[in-house]
Amino acid sequence: QVQLVESGGGSVQAGGSLRLSCAASGYTYSVYAMAWFRQAPGKEREGVAMVFTGSGSTFYAESVLGRFTISRDNAKNTLYLQMNSLKPGDTAMYYCAATEIRMAAIQALSAIWYNYWGQGTQVTVSS
Repeated sequence: QVQLVESGGGSVQAGGSLRLSCAASGYTYSVYAMAWFRQAPGKEREGVAMVFTGSGSTFYAESVLGRFTISRDNAKNTLYLQMNSLKPGDTAMYYCAATEIRMAAIQALSAIWYNYWGQGTQVTVSS
């Protein structure tokens, strides 16, 4: 089992920045990939960014490319999401996710491949 706890959400004006953190505990050695997802009211959960823990390869949703950066501190078992140039459209509940399932890169931002989830942290961007 892997436990995930997110932090760092909040309210910010458009153009501002936030950094989300996700502390992982438990059998973290088994994790193959970690990711950030978000879900706005009335919308489906959307993959934002992910990292393969072995290779360090990262993938981003086109909507956040160039604005968001995913990173991982292996020593602290913590995943980060640096969010810059935030837009009102980024407003959502953000979730950290992890998986032991080995998937192809093309599947990396699909929620169905992730079997561990945090409780979420709210990000609100005002115009």
